[in-house]
Amino acid sequence: MSITLQTTGTRHPAHAVTLRGVGRTFPARRRGCPATTVLADVDLEIAPGEIVALIGASGCGKSTLLRQVVGLDRPTTGSVELDGTPVDGIDPRCAVAFQEPRLLPWRTLAQNVALGLPRGTERTAGARRVAELLELVGLGAHADHRPRQVSGGMAQRASLARALARTPGVLLLDEPFGALDALTRLRMQDLLLEVHAAEPTTVVLVTHDVDEALSLADRIVLLGRSASADPSAPAGVLREVRVPGARPRDRADSALARLRAELLEGLGVPSHHHDPDRDHSI
Repeated sequence: MSITLQTTGTRHPAHAVTLRGVGRTFPARRRGCPATTVLADVDLEIAPGEIVALIGASGCGKSTLLRQVVGLDRPTTGSVELDGTPVDGIDPRCAVAFQEPRLLPWRTLAQNVALGLPRGTERTAGARRVAELLELVGLGAHADHRPRQVSGGMAQRASLARALARTPGVLLLDEPFGALDALTRLRMQDLLLEVHAAEPTTVVLVTHDVDEALSLADRIVLLGRSASADPSAPAGVLREVRVPGARPRDRADSALARLRAELLEGLGVPSHHHDPDRDHSI
């Protein structure tokens, strides 16, 4: 598939993302209960235009870390910067697509996508951009539908289109393809790579799918607790892996298969369940 994207408004350049000593502690929900520290001492450097995937067991703080970058949450300790400028509140240079579509139910899909357009976008150019994005995510025939009239997967695709409409400097994706069927998910992965090639923004992707991370990312960051740590200990960076090979990658490549087995082992899945010479998905 080949696409041509037409930008509207001012496009943000790809930004470097820097996290230094980031930790997040949530206060106790009830009096007498201890506070909960989810993340501690996270150091991460993401280069402009790089695609980085965050993987880890459920509850290890992947989504929490993503929220620190866009400014939807503040770290308890440490700092987050874009191109050396501290993130202070919701940063307009970022766009995010969450696990849930979070569409406004009283607006059509086209109107929801239009909410992502840069402020001051001319109406005709904006309508053309929205129509283009809806076609790219397979929703061109559903532009006038409201969220309640489409499936959860279709709503999630609209959410991704809304994030892309901003032409952001940093695109943050929290399991954006998790609600899609297998074939549509693969198509959307390819679409994301096409979009990145046309408008090379910095992408931070949270995913539970190791194969997805290996297909899309330049680098994979494994978050979690060391095997010797207390189960209540905060998570941190266990490992960073540079994914070999240029994109698009051959999903059956033996080097990726071996790396897949290593990452699954890091996630607590015994390696003897995964033959590195075969393709496996989780």
